[in-house]
Amino acid sequence: MALEHPVIESIERTGFPVDLSEADHYGLDALGNEVFVGDDIYVFEEEFFLKETLLQETKETLQILGAEEMKA
Repeated sequence: MALEHPVIESIERTGFPVDLSEADHYGLDALGNEVFVGDDIYVFEEEFFLKETLLQETKETLQILGAEEMKA
């Protein structure tokens, strides 16, 4: 029996490395992007958007419409 690294075993069992916990998962933004705690987001009305995936024009539009920039 060959020994494998614990991270490899975790990925094979769960699909995620050991240190990637569900507690760090904030949710999916309005466009379906996975957001983690600490990511920069824009919040507009009832929706939030992951900042790093947005075009500059989209960021500017959200700011004009009154979206709040914050950490997830």
